[in-house]
Amino acid sequence: MLRPLLLVFAAIEILVPARLVAWGERRAFEDPNAGRLRPWTLPLARLEGVAAIWLVRNWGATWSGLKPLFGVLGLPAALQPRAFLEVALEAAYENPDAIEPKPWVVPATRVLGCLSLAVALWPGRSGSMSDARTERP
Repeated sequence: MLRPLLLVFAAIEILVPARLVAWGERRAFEDPNAGRLRPWTLPLARLEGVAAIWLVRNWGATWSGLKPLFGVLGLPAALQPRAFLEVALEAAYENPDAIEPKPWVVPATRVLGCLSLAVALWPGRSGSMSDARTERP
């Protein structure tokens, strides 16, 4: 179930990144038209979609290497969600000071950070997404 969802999201991110970003801005910002995207934001969104497809195809071989990344990103998001958002907005927008996130965005960032930390610290095995279905003890 996770693979098809990730593939659909990745395809949307590759094919129509501007529409995906606009959709997110409408939900997350008080004034969705306030931000001016940096020139690299949409190309990086496409690259993220390509990386997601690569991840789905190479899950078993890459999972153990990706777990620390979840921790590195999750820790600041969980502990300092407002500062994490400031850095993210600075990276993606030319005018991050003009952007006002809606009230739910900071708590949601903290929750996502905690979930990322849980993924990074989870002691489960590092096999492929389909290991549970294909291997029997």
